[in-house]
Amino acid sequence: MIKPSVFVTRRWPAAVEAKLAEDYNVVLNTGDKPLSPAEIRESIKTYDAVLPTVTDTLNAEALDVPKAQARILGNYGVGYSHICESSARTLGLTVTNTPDVLSECTADIAMTLLLMVARRAGEGEREVRAGQWTGWRPTHLIGTKVSGKTLGIIGYGRIGQEMARRAHHGFGMDILVYNRSQVAPEVLAQCNATQVASVDDLLPQCDFVSLHCPGGAANRHLINARRLDLMKQDAFLINTARGEVVDDTALTQALMFDMIGGAGLDVFDGEPRINPDLMQCDNVVMLPHLGSATREAREAMGFRVLDNLSDFFEGRTPRDQVI
Repeated sequence: MIKPSVFVTRRWPAAVEAKLAEDYNVVLNTGDKPLSPAEIRESIKTYDAVLPTVTDTLNAEALDVPKAQARILGNYGVGYSHICESSARTLGLTVTNTPDVLSECTADIAMTLLLMVARRAGEGEREVRAGQWTGWRPTHLIGTKVSGKTLGIIGYGRIGQEMARRAHHGFGMDILVYNRSQVAPEVLAQCNATQVASVDDLLPQCDFVSLHCPGGAANRHLINARRLDLMKQDAFLINTARGEVVDDTALTQALMFDMIGGAGLDVFDGEPRINPDLMQCDNVVMLPHLGSATREAREAMGFRVLDNLSDFFEGRTPRDQVI
């Protein structure tokens, strides 16, 4: 029996690549460089399955293929706003993602950012490395206490719930939630969380706001200048969701003029490009999209893609089909 042909757009953990090579006729992007729309189109014309990541751009241009050989896009990541849904449907492509397996690690990074920006850890680390630290003193790099404060969570799915557990049970934080749909009372009760009716209702009440909502056009610039103005002047914004959820120009202005206390960012609009003005803000902590960057999570994501491929090529509905 001929094995299906599979193209992987970026390098994956070695254990996953080895399993792919065992089960499929696999071709890897050995240079591990981002692919152009033309290269994406060529892969869709050439292979039975294409396995993109969340930072690949599979827009209408990249999916403008007269006749596709590919039948499935096995996305490595939870979000799939980088894939043009209408084009995928036109081509008859099945699209899957990798939920569940990265929730804990992404919540860990969100909590890391929250703690770092509240306690000015980024500023302190830069000072120490630059040889500018002159010793302990009572007024040096005074930050904000985290324990007992109010955390607002926008998007109360798996990752948002994991963030709530860390904040509530670890730091005694009060949890407010905005979610597009009603959250089950028993789910809210796990962290004594309160659901509010709108983002505008949530923002003024919170000392910290953590974003865990989907990206895409519907949520583009969900946090804009008007909503930043609703936040407390000493509140902090944490984004481990998608870069486009935040208007980075408005955020930069809010940071520069101390309209909010600070921000912790793991994702950026148009990454790896970062608004250069953000670099000038000391009250922001920036990480290079590390949310799922643990060996355990990254391997689990890859094996989840393999599960979906097995389902698809054996005639079953993939467990994580999203399109």
